[in-house]
Amino acid sequence: MSAFVTELTTAYPSLISGMIVTLKVLLLAIVGGMALGTVLAMMRLSGIKALELPAKLYVNFFRSVPLLLILLWFYFAVPMIYNGLTGSYITFDTAFTSCVVAFMVFEAAYFSEVVRAGIQSIGSAQVNAAKALGMTYAQTMRLIILPQAFRKMTPLILQQCIILFQDTTLVFAIGLSDFFRSAYVRGELMGYLTPYILGAGAVYFIISLIASIGVQRLQKSMRF
Repeated sequence: MSAFVTELTTAYPSLISGMIVTLKVLLLAIVGGMALGTVLAMMRLSGIKALELPAKLYVNFFRSVPLLLILLWFYFAVPMIYNGLTGSYITFDTAFTSCVVAFMVFEAAYFSEVVRAGIQSIGSAQVNAAKALGMTYAQTMRLIILPQAFRKMTPLILQQCIILFQDTTLVFAIGLSDFFRSAYVRGELMGYLTPYILGAGAVYFIISLIASIGVQRLQKSMRF
């Protein structure tokens, strides 16, 4: 046991580095996914078939395909697309970029449904009032509807972020050195594979549990 504790102390820098990578992927995926998801939700609620249909197809497609498959697609597709557009090979971290893009486009489908539900929870009277004032659809959404909708759907967004944090472990499949992969590689190298995997699982469990409790308290304080 003492030998493992000593080994864990030595491995601390690489584990912290892996956690930083995990958090980077998480934060970028949340920001990008929320931005794209909001646009998709507004397209679906616009009442314009040319906007509504592509958004609906996008959401249904990505909600019907496994995330792991999306990660693999983008891992192989991003270098090919980059080479086709620029005529040169990628010089940046392909695994990291592919993961971020894949998580963004995948999570956008789920965030869009959350945003759409939040928008629909706002009474139509406010939309009609905005129209009476001569406001455009974009102005109505930006100034009146979305600020109220985001407040209502904050707990649901945070719950989806917790799920996304857990899903980041899938980047193991394409070799990105996130927290889980760092723990796995170190454990395999030093002969402590099982303790490292169990320890990594405990870290994910504790973080997710604390975040879930925080979301529950937020829901109670907001009286949803």
